Amino acid sequence: MLQEKDVDVEVVKAEEGEIFDIELEEDILKRNSKLAEENRSLLDRYGVTAIDVMGAIGSGKTALIEALAERLKSRYKIAMIAGDVTTTIDSMRVRRHGVETVQVNTGKECHLDANLINKALRKLDLNTIDLLFIENVGNLICPAEFDLGAHKRIVVVSVTEGEHMVVKHPYIFLASDVAVINKIDLAEAMGVDPDKLCRDAEKIKPSIKVVKVSVKQGSGIEEVIKALDL
Repeated sequence: MLQEKDVDVEVVKAEEGEIFDIELEEDILKRNSKLAEENRSLLDRYGVTAIDVMGAIGSGKTALIEALAERLKSRYKIAMIAGDVTTTIDSMRVRRHGVETVQVNTGKECHLDANLINKALRKLDLNTIDLLFIENVGNLICPAEFDLGAHKRIVVVSVTEGEHMVVKHPYIFLASDVAVINKIDLAEAMGVDPDKLCRDAEKIKPSIKVVKVSVKQGSGIEEVIKALDL
């Protein structure tokens, strides 16, 4: 396996202001941050705890939310806002567990933003909710930039994404409170060491809580609940 130390690679880095990215203009991010604070204040007013669940497509975000909902629904009144580009697949999956869901379709956008969450919150009766899961659009880059107003952020990654996926996407870990390393039952078959992924995440952000799980086998779910202080 080729390691970074094995060869000298010339790296081209963009200087500040060189990258053309209209979506991430400073004024847009400032406006988003303001709306996020308004969302958080609204949730606090009603005593609702919101958790932003981020991760790539196929990492197991929806499956984890399903598992958490099953274990927590006797203790909390739960709702979910499901973010997706076009479908309602994930929303319908979680709804089967008796969880009220609101679907947000972003079209071409690769992330949810605070404005979309504000609109979704208007569709919910916050008086009847204790815990709100927000499933972000499947992406490891854009969601990290946009605060939604959630109280905690969790990133879900899978061993099937490879041994370098954590170090290749540091910013989403910096933006998260909890990291879940999923599908550890496939680690041997994939040739990936879950403990290394944990160490990589902790090196990026020492304060992050890292939990190894196999949602399919039901292992590690209680540890995720503890990490989220639920």
